[in-house]
Amino acid sequence: MWALGLGTAATRTTNPLLLALLLTTSAYVVLTCRPNTPWSRSYSAFFKLALAVLLIRLFFVVALGSPIPGTHVIVTLPEVPLPDWAQGIRLGGRVTAEGVLFALYDGLRLATLLVCVGAANALASPSRLLKSLPGALYEAGVAVVVALTFAPRLIADVQRLRAARRLRGRPDRGLRGLLQVALPVLEGALERSVALAAAMDARGYGRTADVPAPVRRTTAVLTLGGLLGVCAGTYGLLTAAGGTYGLPVLVAGVVAALAGLRLGGRRSPRTRYRPDRWTARACLVAGSGVAVAALMIAAGSAEAEALHPGVVPLVAPTLPLWPAAAVLLGLLPAFLPRER
Repeated sequence: MWALGLGTAATRTTNPLLLALLLTTSAYVVLTCRPNTPWSRSYSAFFKLALAVLLIRLFFVVALGSPIPGTHVIVTLPEVPLPDWAQGIRLGGRVTAEGVLFALYDGLRLATLLVCVGAANALASPSRLLKSLPGALYEAGVAVVVALTFAPRLIADVQRLRAARRLRGRPDRGLRGLLQVALPVLEGALERSVALAAAMDARGYGRTADVPAPVRRTTAVLTLGGLLGVCAGTYGLLTAAGGTYGLPVLVAGVVAALAGLRLGGRRSPRTRYRPDRWTARACLVAGSGVAVAALMIAAGSAEAEALHPGVVPLVAPTLPLWPAAAVLLGLLPAFLPRER
């Protein structure tokens, strides 16, 4: 919830100073709070992905041009003539500072959103998250747990077979080596999956309670309708035109989806072993992310020009004070005592 709050705040602005502040906030919290686990190293991968997205966005505006009119020409590239049916598209031509800055602001917003998702992957435990799934998603949670459990063993099998082939003087690269390594790995994975399925069936996994047909239909309608409402509400919040209906539709969709998941949980009655409790620290961490998102959304009407600096004419972006202070609330998890 903390990372989603920061990501929501990133979608509400194109100000590079605020986006840089969001990036710094997420990086500081990750470096301070991430555990010593395999998934905690994923933050750097998301950071590189965000950098690649930003560079690709800039490349496209240089190669294909920008719809933003500009007078400050940086460079003029050779332009490739295109047929009449490709009007509105150009290859090469003038590259203006206004177009490059617009692409930079837009790409930086998407890059910041990706980095916030990477922060969630680096800080949150997948096993604890799957353990907290509602009963309606029990089967999907079991499948994901099994996949996460067997993925490291699959990688270890590939490494072991490649090492064995190298010791025997056989190639382990190329298409031939890939096929001769993939077949034994696939055979071993199928054997383990059959053995695991038999063991899970013997322990009662997959058994469901008898639920009346009207309850099943109501569950499907509420869940699907709620998810559609969440998608429509999220789209409304991310666009300027949907600001009036976005929040009510999102809230209604969340309520309907939660009701559907609650009813769907009656199909698979089960208990949780040592369920996670919402501690004071967890509430403060989640609340800090929600506060950042809420304050940034509220700033959209009061500080619209500062949150979306213009590029025509060229003006230097300014740092609005109280939206910047709202972003700094995201640093709260780094200063809270660790849970034991």
